[in-house]
Amino acid sequence: MFGKPIDPSKARILVVNDDGYRATGIGILEKIARKLSRDVWVVAPESEQSAVSHSLTIRRPLRIRKMKGNRYAVDGTPTDSVMLAVQEIMKDKRPTLCLSGINRGANLGDDVTYSGTIAAAMEATILGVPAIALSQFYTSPHPVKWTTAQRHAEATIRKILKLGWPEETLINVNFPDVPAAAVRGIEVARQGRYKTGDEIARNVDPRGEPYFWIGQAMRGRDTRRGTDIRAVDTGHISVTPIHLDLTHKPTLRRFAKGLA
Repeated sequence: MFGKPIDPSKARILVVNDDGYRATGIGILEKIARKLSRDVWVVAPESEQSAVSHSLTIRRPLRIRKMKGNRYAVDGTPTDSVMLAVQEIMKDKRPTLCLSGINRGANLGDDVTYSGTIAAAMEATILGVPAIALSQFYTSPHPVKWTTAQRHAEATIRKILKLGWPEETLINVNFPDVPAAAVRGIEVARQGRYKTGDEIARNVDPRGEPYFWIGQAMRGRDTRRGTDIRAVDTGHISVTPIHLDLTHKPTLRRFAKGLA
């Protein structure tokens, strides 16, 4: 299956996200998934789980709430949702494709290490299910241009599925913060650098206790040609293959010689 084209009409699609099952983005993605296949399942967190990364709930029981049709809400993380979908809810016939998103906000550069949207796709990949993560970039305080992802996601997914991709790899897609008609095409790009959360706000609660709030300030925004950040900044849909093996091969070889 991996590395070969995927026929979406024959796929059993799992739709998941990190913004919660009521989120606008997952509603859009479910509609798109139903254009691709007649066999679509939605399993998503009950509440927003943004920036939880690849968190797995192990210190309390998880509950699954069945909604209308093949829709389920899980009181846990995106990773929990995928694991329960594959190994419990859909265990009699596993999904053959996972679509994660559409996230409210970009997942570019270093965001991939924090993102619950990426983590859901990562968990599916670990479980042997090909996965694509999709996000809609927007610039606060401006509204999210959902119509951009809505218009371009289906065609983008179909093109990716036609190509196929190898094991231990997930595909990260980001739609630019431009009107749908202004999208300049697809750009295959490497992961850039993009550090969020540098701005920490300090305040005092009504009881006089200090608290801290991690903000959205960005540092070291890598806008060089060829990066995912540059792609969306220039009005392109960025497509980035992400590999699960984080080993740095040159250092591995160097250490193997130096520490042997």
